[in-house]
Amino acid sequence: MSSPKLKKITEEEYLKYYFDIPHEGSTSAGKPLRKLKNVICPYRGIKIIPCEQIAIFEKKLLKVKTAFEAIELLSFYHENMLPTEKMLFAIFSDFVKLNPDDNLQNCLKMIRESALTRLKLEQMEVLDDVDILTRKLCSKTALEVRAQTVKCRQLIISNTQRGFFKRKNFLASLENIVPLENERETLNDIKNKALFLPTSESSKNAFIVKYSKRSQIEIARRLFIASSGTIEHVVPASMGGANTISNFLLTCAGGNRYRENMPLPEYIKRHPKIPEYAQDYIDCIIDAIHNRQLQGNETYPYKIKKRLFEESLGRINISLAEYTYSEEDAICAVKEYEQRYLKYKK
Repeated sequence: MSSPKLKKITEEEYLKYYFDIPHEGSTSAGKPLRKLKNVICPYRGIKIIPCEQIAIFEKKLLKVKTAFEAIELLSFYHENMLPTEKMLFAIFSDFVKLNPDDNLQNCLKMIRESALTRLKLEQMEVLDDVDILTRKLCSKTALEVRAQTVKCRQLIISNTQRGFFKRKNFLASLENIVPLENERETLNDIKNKALFLPTSESSKNAFIVKYSKRSQIEIARRLFIASSGTIEHVVPASMGGANTISNFLLTCAGGNRYRENMPLPEYIKRHPKIPEYAQDYIDCIIDAIHNRQLQGNETYPYKIKKRLFEESLGRINISLAEYTYSEEDAICAVKEYEQRYLKYKK
């Protein structure tokens, strides 16, 4: 496909359309991305379930009564599932062979205790890594961090109703520690390491323990929803990330939730294939634009390429070799689309 013939633009127009134009609302500027289909998640490499499928799935889920019916419904989305969800789907599929009229919650209750033991070991391993990093701190700051990891270990081992380990509480406790000026980088490393504490997104055992207390509908919905499309801030909103499409990615919900506020370079350490998946993602976006599915957002590939490169510290450097729009043509296409839109509104 050849580039369209478009009018030349001025330097002022170039600056206006290439750089961010803020939008009201948290993710309203991401609506064009939400409508896309057949997009590869740039974080996890799966094919994202389109947002429009969520309501359809939930309507069918309300009619599900047995474990067999739940697995039959979920089987249509098996190929879209993330690794943790696929492991649970396999466990449920084996359970259904012997207990078709039972429910998914009872399956998890049966294996909860063994999963809880393994989960505790996973948690302890991350806390061990945190303690190792405290060797780089002064004695006072190191003791503050160690006091929190000791408290966490006690809660993990006891796990009573009156007090049990909560990942979010430990993360919050680290935010309250004030390091010396030369310790800030090390404390940030500790915070990033703590983000690797297992969650239901990253650990089969965490999933089993958490969802053994949930209904079958919640369990089935969770297996599905992790692969559905969500709008992700490349630069997190809590860190000043703009609510513009140039700071947005369409990702699966599981990949979005697991990143939290983790710096992108740290997330890449956890999932080394992200640069490869990001290229697959942008190729999907380019195909959508060539098929006139993202009209008015022709500059998006250039903007998101720049944003990903900067935020990943150069680890993500996607190619736009297949894109038929030059930067100038893309800006001009956006400008003409907006003019047509304004004329239509009048």
